[in-house]
Amino acid sequence: MQNGNAGATTPLMGFSLIELLVSLAILATILSLAAPRYFSSVDKAKEAVLRENLYVMRDAIEKHFSDNGKYPAALSELVTKKYLRSIPLDPFTESANSWITIPPENAALGAIMDVRSSAPNQGRDGTWFKDW
Repeated sequence: MQNGNAGATTPLMGFSLIELLVSLAILATILSLAAPRYFSSVDKAKEAVLRENLYVMRDAIEKHFSDNGKYPAALSELVTKKYLRSIPLDPFTESANSWITIPPENAALGAIMDVRSSAPNQGRDGTWFKDW
């Protein structure tokens, strides 16, 4: 028995250079529309994380002050006394060691009254992260 397709060759399907260029142009157009939105949403998310991390650390510092009558000597003290599980990362510097600590006016009250970001950037609202 012979197979009816034994001697037949299948034609090769291919794309012409024009078709490839058109498809690449369409892909480039889609990416040029999507990329700015993606990077804008990443920056927006980092700002939200920074605000939340500052709020959590400031709240822990105030609770430490309320419980002990003085501010912590170091951020790590908030972790050892279980006010925080760990020191949060600054989303812009991507480090937990880059926080700027602000001491109280009266040094007898402790060493850290407030924390700020050391990121050199500005937020979307035009304010500097170091001023948040």
